[in-house]
Amino acid sequence: MYTNVSGTWQCLLQPEIEKPYFQALASFVDDERSQYAVFPEEANVFSALQHTAYEQVRVVILGQDPYHNVGQAHGLCFSVLPGVKPPPSLVNIYKELKSDLDVPLAEHGYLASWARQGVLMLNAILTVRAHEPLSHRNHGWETFTTAILQAVIAKETPVIFLLWGSPAQKIANTLHPRHIMLKAAHPSPLSAYRGFFGCKHFSQVNALLAEREEPPIDWCLPVNPILE
Repeated sequence: MYTNVSGTWQCLLQPEIEKPYFQALASFVDDERSQYAVFPEEANVFSALQHTAYEQVRVVILGQDPYHNVGQAHGLCFSVLPGVKPPPSLVNIYKELKSDLDVPLAEHGYLASWARQGVLMLNAILTVRAHEPLSHRNHGWETFTTAILQAVIAKETPVIFLLWGSPAQKIANTLHPRHIMLKAAHPSPLSAYRGFFGCKHFSQVNALLAEREEPPIDWCLPVNPILE
C-alpha cells in the first residue's frame, strides 16, 4: 500500500506514515489484497485527500468504512462510481437534498463534484474486504484518519462538520469551538427516519458559508459525471 497524496496533506501526514502502526497497517492491507478482494482499489484509497486539498476544506462529511460490494467504493464516503446504482444510504441523502433544497434526484452516485468544492468526504476506515463490512476495523485506519481530522481541526478557518450517526458524532468532543457541528441520524434505511430526514443540513451549510461571505456548495450533481 502506498500513500499517493501530495501538497500540504503529504507534509502533515508524513509523520503518521512513518510510525510503526502505519507500517503494520500497510502490511496488513497488502496481505489482505494478496488473499482477498479489497475495496477500494489501491490507487483510490486516499481519494478523499486527492480530491480536496487541505487548504480547500470547508465542510467534512465523515463515513464509517467503504462500501463492500464490487464496483462501489472509490475512496469518497457515500459515493459510488458512475454507472453504479446509488446505495440506499445515498438514495436517502438525495431525498433529503430534494426536501431541503429542491435538488433533483440524481441518477448516479458519483459525488466528486462536492469534493472539488471543499467537502472532505472521509471514511474512518479506508479499506474493506469484499462483502465483509467493518472487516478492516481496529487495524490502524482509525488512528490515521483521526490524524487527518486533527489536522482539519487545527485550521484557523472554521470548518463545518456533518456528523451523521453516533460513530461520526464521537469526534464532536475533539472539535474546537470555532468549528461548527451539525448532527443528525445516519442516512441508512435503519435510521434515516429517526432524525436524518428533515435535518436540513445542506441548506444550513450554505447559510453558514454565506454568513462569512464564502460561495455556497452546489449540491446539484452534474447529469453526466466525469470520472476523475
